[in-house]
Amino acid sequence: MAGKTTKPVLLASGNPQIPKAEGDAPVQAYIAAMPGWKRDVGRRLDELIADAVPGVRKAVKWNSPFYGVMGEGWFLSLHCFTK
Repeated sequence: MAGKTTKPVLLASGNPQIPKAEGDAPVQAYIAAMPGWKRDVGRRLDELIADAVPGVRKAVKWNSPFYGVMGEGWFLSLHCFTK
């Protein structure tokens, strides 16, 4: 069906399965797919990081969002677990 969007799959560990990509959009897709209360925590962390680090670099790698500074590397990654 054209235009049909599917929800990201939660892996057995409870972590959203998001394709590897650079930028804010895949990180926001990961946060939107986080289950339950974890979504609010993810949104708040993303806001705090964006406010504290101007020009923060974002990406999803290995089904986890990464935050970094261009030329300096990654400084934070998140991952969801069921338990």
